[in-house]
Amino acid sequence: MKFHKTYTLKEISKIIETDYVGDENFPVLGMNEIHVVEEGDIVFVDHPKYYDKALQSRATIVLINKKVDCPDGKALLLSDDPFRDFNKLTKHFKPFENANSSIAESAKIGEGTVIQPNTFIGNHVKIGKNCIIHPNVTIYDGCIIGDNVTIHAGTVLGADAFYYKNRPEGFDKLLSGGNVVIESNVDIGAACTIDRGVSGSTTIKEGSKLDNQIQVGHDTVIGKKCLIASHVGIAGCVVLKDEVTLWGQVGITSGATIGKKAVVLAQSGISKSLEGGKTYFGYPAEEAREKLKQIASIKKIPEILKKLKKI
Repeated sequence: MKFHKTYTLKEISKIIETDYVGDENFPVLGMNEIHVVEEGDIVFVDHPKYYDKALQSRATIVLINKKVDCPDGKALLLSDDPFRDFNKLTKHFKPFENANSSIAESAKIGEGTVIQPNTFIGNHVKIGKNCIIHPNVTIYDGCIIGDNVTIHAGTVLGADAFYYKNRPEGFDKLLSGGNVVIESNVDIGAACTIDRGVSGSTTIKEGSKLDNQIQVGHDTVIGKKCLIASHVGIAGCVVLKDEVTLWGQVGITSGATIGKKAVVLAQSGISKSLEGGKTYFGYPAEEAREKLKQIASIKKIPEILKKLKKI
């Protein structure tokens, strides 16, 4: 999430009422989650396990719950609860806006685009030319859609990220201030759910095609010309490179990267990143030929046990 202007470290510290380490005029350009931070961003960290990752990330302002040595060229915001204060910043810079109509006045809709009945289009949404948005589609605030996009009935773009902190009193939600970006020539089937980024964009790139009932988690990036069959579940912060194919009921864990032109066969579970240009199957997903050999070997176990009993 980029701010509409450059703020100073001192100004940000006043918003969340924290101390800071660094020049009070240190520039702050935005805020982002660790997976998508850039120079000038604030990132938060509240566990010693991830201190080094946050301090060495591209973020130049670290919201942290311990006074540590500040790396050169960076600044710190010292908080007793970085998660809470990151939420404060999201509320400040991306406050919730009520809807006053089914299609917001601030929405921009391109020439030749058809919006079918019972569709909701939120504040500041941008939709390109020659799109077809079928009935009962919900497009939350700030989503951006390119040209020649088709979205089928019941699909939801921009629901909140599934991201919680487990506290003694219950689960505390990390507020979502990002959006969804759908590039041109994308088709999205019926009853799909594509969550917005925590602070960045969940993105589906040009020419990709999604079947019905697909879940795409926050901050995930789906490359160009990907093909995704029904009932696929993709967690947050996943990267699919260009021309990846996922067949039905594939599940992908958070943070995994799937290489260009990889093919994942139906009902496979992906627990780590996979190289491109190969076909995968099973759980955990492995190269399909090797996995099928393993399955064939397992089927021989009863026969082998019978032979061993006779020895």
